Amino acid sequence: MKKLITAFCILCGSIFGMSAQKFALIDMEYILKSVPTYEMANEQLNQLSQRWQKEVENLSREAETLYKNYQSERVFLTDDQKKKKEEEIMAKENEAKELRYKYFGPEGELYKKRQTLIKPIQDDIYNAVKKVAEERGYQAIFDRATSANIIFASPRIDVSNEVLAKLGYAN
Repeated sequence: MKKLITAFCILCGSIFGMSAQKFALIDMEYILKSVPTYEMANEQLNQLSQRWQKEVENLSREAETLYKNYQSERVFLTDDQKKKKEEEIMAKENEAKELRYKYFGPEGELYKKRQTLIKPIQDDIYNAVKKVAEERGYQAIFDRATSANIIFASPRIDVSNEVLAKLGYAN
């Protein structure tokens, strides 16, 4: 009996505790599209990415051309010449791989550039969300743009425009 009463008290306490929590939603895609500096940074990253991708593709094409030439000349080459051409092809392929890794690897130039351009914007948004949460007494604010689990949410609990206002971008 004592266990039943304790379980009932815990259940009642958790039900009342849950009803007192406040939460809200934001739409991060909407917020990011409304921040002009994010759009400019994204465009700059896209341009860099395309330029670097062309560099890598050019090196890869050079390696491919070397290989095709080698294939057509192979019957006329001595063993030493074959070995030298194969090493040249491998060196060019490795150069392309290294360049791809340098630009697009986990700690590559694109990652570093993204950190310098996008991270400050994300930090500003995080701080604005935090201020809205503190001012309005929210325990949690969820991003509806990235959550596939939110099937329906009332527009009344969306505080995206308040976050934009904190950032200085009023609609």
